[in-house]
Amino acid sequence: MSLDNVDIGLANYWKVTCLDADGNVKWEENKKNIIVTAGLNHILDTQFHATTQVTTWYIGLKGAGTPQAADTMSSHSSWAELTGYAGNRKAWTEGAASSGSMTNGTSVDFTINATATVAGAFLNTAATGTNGALYGVVDFSSSRAVISGDTLQVTVTVTAASA
Repeated sequence: MSLDNVDIGLANYWKVTCLDADGNVKWEENKKNIIVTAGLNHILDTQFHATTQVTTWYIGLKGAGTPQAADTMSSHSSWAELTGYAGNRKAWTEGAASSGSMTNGTSVDFTINATATVAGAFLNTAATGTNGALYGVVDFSSSRAVISGDTLQVTVTVTAASA
């Protein structure tokens, strides 16, 4: 391997499990997401341009629509945030990196309080609103129905590898 040609690959893997009110699995998604340009810029700025690191990242849910590389928290016209759950976006409590990977040790749970269709999820730097940096967005293989009383359990694994 030539040191003149070292690449780094970043990826995020999402596991989302929907449980009904009795704790039975209704469906599960395992999917890789895109890292939007704003997320890539955030990585570069915090590592090489003295931008302050983010100490808490948040997971949100998205409705139908396809994410684009140009999406930001304030501008993602091809999809809308889904808000049919209790509270704000959920904090992603990641563990320390090991072997080029980090993940939340226990799932982040969303208590669904409305009938809705969830089509994906996203990772960003703000608990609410359209400020902050959007890092990545996952688009499920198909939109999924949820109803009040369901729980979505979300695990996000962020990876980096030298190619």
